Amino acid sequence: MFTTLIARVKILIIAGDAVEALEIFYPYFRLKEEGWDVDVAAPTKKDLRTVVHDFEPGWETYSEKPGYLFKWVTKTSAEVKPEEYDGLVIPGGRMPEYVRVVASEDVKRIVRHFFEAGKPVAAICHAPQILAAVGVVNGRRMTSYIAVKPEVENSGGIWVDQEVVVDGNLVTSRAWPDNPAWMREFIKLVKAKKGI
Repeated sequence: MFTTLIARVKILIIAGDAVEALEIFYPYFRLKEEGWDVDVAAPTKKDLRTVVHDFEPGWETYSEKPGYLFKWVTKTSAEVKPEEYDGLVIPGGRMPEYVRVVASEDVKRIVRHFFEAGKPVAAICHAPQILAAVGVVNGRRMTSYIAVKPEVENSGGIWVDQEVVVDGNLVTSRAWPDNPAWMREFIKLVKAKKGI
């Protein structure tokens, strides 16, 4: 009898309160659909309060409303051993501005590992605020929500306005309407890196 050895894939999602609902729920369930293990790390292990950012007529920027509770945080940022993971996902919303300060040293340690090891990283919307705080934006071609463009450019990044941008191990998208392209390209990178 032959048995097939299936490569286990482990993905880490960095999260926290005020994470954009569609930018955490979509990748969480999409990556689990691949059969991959997904851990979610936040500053504290608790149910997260998500937010819904919408684009409404008459508003010059996005509106914000409370979203669903996200109940699948598996560990704190301090507990993360990044070498155990094959890829990193960083959603947006207001979470990045908060997490980059509150869990600063842990987040820097985690993100640096993925860039130093050349492992796939997916960042969307306001997530490049974390990348800028860690110092991994310089020379990178990337996108984000338009409001984060100055942080990308001031950190030496090359900002472009398109659905998805792949630059080496980094996959970026503008906001939740780009979720399918964002996850499609990230999944491709993870599979290529794992040889599956």
